[in-house]
Amino acid sequence: MRRRKILGLCVLAAIVGATVAAQMPTADPSKERTFILTTVDGTPFSSADLAGKPYLVFFGFTHCPDVCPTALFELSGLLKDIGPAADRITPLFVSIDPERDTAELLKLYMTSFDPRIVALRGDAAQTKQAADAFSATYRKVETASDSYTMDHTAGLFLVRADGRLQGMLDMHEPRAVQLQKLKLLAQT
Repeated sequence: MRRRKILGLCVLAAIVGATVAAQMPTADPSKERTFILTTVDGTPFSSADLAGKPYLVFFGFTHCPDVCPTALFELSGLLKDIGPAADRITPLFVSIDPERDTAELLKLYMTSFDPRIVALRGDAAQTKQAADAFSATYRKVETASDSYTMDHTAGLFLVRADGRLQGMLDMHEPRAVQLQKLKLLAQT
């Protein structure tokens, strides 16, 4: 009985490992991921600050009703679950709504999530440059109530220490796959 459990766990680990490897395409190495944004404290923050460090990027906005807070909450849990390895990864939340996401609002919004997640913002041009660096998409969508929401890429971009895109973290993947992807990222 015990051997069967161990064998089952080994098979599961092999399947998870193969799934993770298959879902981690490498990016075009010639694509530069350069951006210059600002932290909620007003400090300039650029891709140069991440040189030699693995990091992940999530593009979202504070008025997002579901995807963004859920993704940031889940990411907070994943960072906790991978333990000390999480300290080797710099997680970034980049606002795609420069009109509404002031530094003060972003700072307040981020208090609900892991404090290691760095919130960044910029003007419209800086935001576009950052999104383009990752081929992330976003667009403003008018609503009936004289307001708007944002459509955007919902995955998290995983970037190795050498600056190459390791792949994406999809919040719909099995948790074991998500954890393995983050552990692999921390090792780069």
